Amino acid sequence: MIRVRQLQQLRPIRVALLSALIAFGISVAPVFAADITTPFMGKAVNGGTVTHEMQGGKHMLTVSSDFQVPGSPDPHWQVVDSRGDTYLLDRLKLKDDKINRTITLPAYIQDIAKVQMWCAWAEVVLGEASFTQPIAMK
Repeated sequence: MIRVRQLQQLRPIRVALLSALIAFGISVAPVFAADITTPFMGKAVNGGTVTHEMQGGKHMLTVSSDFQVPGSPDPHWQVVDSRGDTYLLDRLKLKDDKINRTITLPAYIQDIAKVQMWCAWAEVVLGEASFTQPIAMK
């Protein structure tokens, strides 16, 4: 009998703690959530997405594992901000057939609305993926 009473007395405390943990989890979850684009669509890149994350105070973009590297001669990362300004970034293909799957965004970019794969040799967009809302960089 004593055990049952003790457990009954602790029940309001357990409910309050559980409620607090759930509320904390809901308020903190969006801070840690990664932003993901729509799948790439374009002339040479169709499929795969880009994930935006903060790592060590820096904004990072990473292509998904199902992303197919285009066969064009000089593909690059390119981002477009909410005003339509484009920023040509790093090469996608590196020496010895290595792929630059993750890039760090420069501090001068204010926000990102789209990610493009750009062929610097042919000067054409190979594929484009959009975020549902522009990602602020500040």
